[in-house]
Amino acid sequence: MTQCDTVVALIPARGGSKGIPGKNIADLGGKPLIAWSIEAARATPEIEGVYVSTDDPQIALVAERYGATVLARPAELATDQALPADAIRYHIEHLRASGEEAAYMVYLEPTAPFRIPDDISACIARLRSGSCQSVATFSPAEQNPERAWRIVEGVPQNYIPGADPWQPRQALPEAHFLNGLVYGFVIDDFPANSSSVLFGTIGAVEVDARRVVDIDTPVDLQFANFLVQSGTMDPIGARQNSRSRSSSREGASTSPRSRRAWYRRLLRSANS
Repeated sequence: MTQCDTVVALIPARGGSKGIPGKNIADLGGKPLIAWSIEAARATPEIEGVYVSTDDPQIALVAERYGATVLARPAELATDQALPADAIRYHIEHLRASGEEAAYMVYLEPTAPFRIPDDISACIARLRSGSCQSVATFSPAEQNPERAWRIVEGVPQNYIPGADPWQPRQALPEAHFLNGLVYGFVIDDFPANSSSVLFGTIGAVEVDARRVVDIDTPVDLQFANFLVQSGTMDPIGARQNSRSRSSSREGASTSPRSRRAWYRRLLRSANS
């Protein structure tokens, strides 16, 4: 194990997106999508190096323009079927060979642009405390798994055997989902053979679900742009601005129910 206590960020940004062509450099709030993740990482005081992994020359130019160091990603690690863990292992090996001595890495996917530096710092604090080997951000689940179903030959079945989906919402067990804002881990503990980026003793950091917008389709991108244009999300430093704080002043809960109501109020105000 290295004695260094520093942190680096790795941002994956392959080319060739099919859902949104050029997704990682698509416009969000007047700047490329990937810039949000780079700026959030650079604004996090614990992070001393920001790396972007890409196979695309255009993405590389944008990443360098926003202050990141570009790492070339091999074609076989930039396909639809490639696993994030394999790309992480590849870059850890090459970073170590080049003399990088950081102890911790945070992994920031560009498709989750509304994380803030505090989210990243909270994950780093968990790692530095020694309480976990890997960590990720979570939010309350929109759909409680007790109410999930599977359809088998036209017949609905409880997704969780024995679950009672008819219970009142308040009686259902608490559930969270892995929201993709931040992953972090001890670099030298990253497993040599695993499909997961979470391993060993895993820590959880709960974050405000209203910042969780995952951009996979054109509609997702349109909605994210609406949040920026309405003043809900600040395009500088990926922070929520004063309008966002005032709109969420009534009921600061981060539950899925309050999040949906918050979005509905935004849409009504935009259409009024």
